[in-house]
Amino acid sequence: MSKERILIVEDEQAMRLVLRDALERQGYRVLSASDGANGLDTALREKPDLILLDVMMPKLDGFSVCKELRSLGIKIPVLMLTARGQIEDRVQGLDLGADDFLPKPFSRDELFARIRALLRRVERQSQALNVVHIEDVKLDFLEFSAVRAGKPLPMTPKEFEVLKLMLENLGKVVTRQKFLDVVWGYTAFPTTRTVDKHIAALRQKLEQNPNKPRWIHTVHGVGYYFKCPDDVKIAGIQS
Repeated sequence: MSKERILIVEDEQAMRLVLRDALERQGYRVLSASDGANGLDTALREKPDLILLDVMMPKLDGFSVCKELRSLGIKIPVLMLTARGQIEDRVQGLDLGADDFLPKPFSRDELFARIRALLRRVERQSQALNVVHIEDVKLDFLEFSAVRAGKPLPMTPKEFEVLKLMLENLGKVVTRQKFLDVVWGYTAFPTTRTVDKHIAALRQKLEQNPNKPRWIHTVHGVGYYFKCPDDVKIAGIQS
């Protein structure tokens, strides 16, 4: 039986209950919210495996919820549900970071198939960053362990999380605020200086010359990005 958690964000109670019942019968664990604001709070707090997100809702519509999640670097797959099937709505949802779009009415079989496909995609993406090789450095993000040329390389859990966020956004600038939101979250009160200190520590551990970094680059006043030369090996779990 599946143990994935699915968050339903839907303001129509009847639809919400039908979806909950159908998903629970498939073995999923189900969370629910009746409006966009509550749905966003629940997603941030509970971090479900997938979100079924209605578009037309009070307080925050589905587009706004999806945009906010993605702006915070949260990559939970989002399947948008809407009674509006116009192409422009689908394009807007996808452009804002939705992973799939299913207009109402829809069959349960199609809904289940799309959910399974999105969960498989997430599993593949997650596995791809379990173990990363950067020249003679091997990083295991499952075990929070690092080795350079066969010798242990001490790294803190936060350093792993900062590095992983950059690797998940290869070649793209990660802002200091996104580091704070994703790595430290809302319950902590770090400053942007905290990010800078962790980047400096990573450069000391990964770069041959921390003063002239090859891997971790700065965009002044904005954030940092990880440059991926051809000889960087990023793959699934490897021995």
